[in-house]
Amino acid sequence: MRTAKLTTDGTITLKHVAALAGVSPITVSRALNKPDTVSDKLREKIERAVEQLGYVQNHVAGALASAGSNVIPVIVPSLSNTVFVEVVAGIQEIAQKTGYQLMLGNTDYDLDQECALVSTFLGWSPPGLIIAGMKHLERTHTLLKRYGKPVVEVMEYGAHPIDMNVGLSHYQAGEAMAKHLIERGYKQIVFVGCQLTADYRAWQRYKGMDRVLAKAGLTRRPPVALEQTSHVQVGGPALIDVLATQPDVDAIFFANDDLAVGAILRAQRDGIAIPGRVAIAGFNGLGLAELVMPALTTIVSPRMEIGRIAAQQLFDRLASRSPRRRRVDVSFELIARQST
Repeated sequence: MRTAKLTTDGTITLKHVAALAGVSPITVSRALNKPDTVSDKLREKIERAVEQLGYVQNHVAGALASAGSNVIPVIVPSLSNTVFVEVVAGIQEIAQKTGYQLMLGNTDYDLDQECALVSTFLGWSPPGLIIAGMKHLERTHTLLKRYGKPVVEVMEYGAHPIDMNVGLSHYQAGEAMAKHLIERGYKQIVFVGCQLTADYRAWQRYKGMDRVLAKAGLTRRPPVALEQTSHVQVGGPALIDVLATQPDVDAIFFANDDLAVGAILRAQRDGIAIPGRVAIAGFNGLGLAELVMPALTTIVSPRMEIGRIAAQQLFDRLASRSPRRRRVDVSFELIARQST
């Protein structure tokens, strides 16, 4: 099998893919840009070489590529969720002061879509990238590792970031809410969330809660995992279903405030006493949480601050300044209100 020398900066090029696949560079180009012009067998062979090498197509030619860009890709799992909109707003606030613009990507909590976005964005040779979460496909991780420019993973706090990291521990958030509910006298507690396989940060909050219940010797229940996309309208039916199928439950920790608010509104309509019949708690600290009756107990995540710190870390690196910390734990605040 042929090999090709690496470029001076270690960049993987079309020639490296061609050498590994045993074909010509023009064949690789056709397979990537016009897949229907090559056979399925050849295309699969080239795709394996692309994945093995972590190759990213460079969409910017010549001097423009070497000059770089002032556009920073920001990849989040949702652009309809206020939580991520606020993170982006925090990034934008800092970016405007430094002369950079943002390019947004939405994964819809799909790691394959995340990988496609990363590959596309890196092909434009951006000077840095901000991405939500620390759980990625192996190929995505390889792409970002080989990228060689500043990367900030946000929303969760972890021990082994690709480069830099700003967020909070969702395990600890789950533990904090469980301890609060137990201190209030609740013993039959259940966690309710949507699409928990994809929304793994919500799953981490469940696991944190479950650890505390285990230590306290209380009943441990599997989470109620809803298949719908999380929305206020989903919380009400979820509340009714839990009370019908698990009538001994005396507290529900919803994965987010949207679901929890929906549950409280449904309880008002149906005459279900909150917290007399069942306590309700949420996560995120949305403004709506304190407007419902009873006001919602929730955990506040400092979303704007996450965005600001992440942007500052990235722009410090671009200005050849070392950030004070590669990993920043922004923590959280539990606000106890009338719903528990």
